[in-house]
Amino acid sequence: MIEPLAPSARPHLTFFFPAYNEEENVERTVQLALEQVGPMVDSLEVLIVDDGSSDRTPELADQLAAADSRVHVFHQPNRGYGGALKAGFANASGRLIAFSDGDLQFDLNELRLLLDRLDDPGRKKVDAVIGWRIKRKDPFHRLVIAKTYNAVVSVAFGLRVRDIDCAMKVFRREVFDGLRLDSHGPFLSAELLVKLRARKVPMAQVGVHHFPRAAGTNTGASFVKILRTFRDLGKLRLALWFDRRRTLGELPAQGTAHS
Repeated sequence: MIEPLAPSARPHLTFFFPAYNEEENVERTVQLALEQVGPMVDSLEVLIVDDGSSDRTPELADQLAAADSRVHVFHQPNRGYGGALKAGFANASGRLIAFSDGDLQFDLNELRLLLDRLDDPGRKKVDAVIGWRIKRKDPFHRLVIAKTYNAVVSVAFGLRVRDIDCAMKVFRREVFDGLRLDSHGPFLSAELLVKLRARKVPMAQVGVHHFPRAAGTNTGASFVKILRTFRDLGKLRLALWFDRRRTLGELPAQGTAHS
């Protein structure tokens, strides 16, 4: 799903974030990525995925890209959170690919914790590191929905991940080779992890801190999105039972997954 590029031409890391009507946060997110993530790696690409924003986000994103060659923008019609993540994975150039959200609810300094685990020579080699929120700072109803959702996904797929939707993850780009991602909605994060586990991609989990949203509006957890999420969950469960090879795509044999 990721376009070929000569290894020597790739930045060390692409850090991307979806942005839908984030005019209050996009500039600060890019600034923090450059200042905090930049020193962690040899070279950095910051990719803004503008998911059909109707405010000033596209304009501001283009200005940020014009001001710094490390910053790139991908504009697309509104396709939802999952569609924005897929665009980020597809358009990332880095040898490593990391993402977070554009709402400033994570400390980007803590991406170092994930990168350190990814390359820790003293521990089992992994190809993906998944953050989990030590204490989630969201409204009570979202906490209830998230806990229920995690439990349902765990039972349906045997996925032992503490925080499926935590928007702090890093991957070696090879894990996406031939990988099909179908969801356009919030289920995308779960779909990705379920398929990586099924492909036996070794993963680790690292705790990170979470903060209340300081600006902008959270667009998740609507009733319609919840229904779509469970529809996508059911479709993936059936697909893995009846069309597993096509659902997962082709991948050379790897080591055993680690949770």
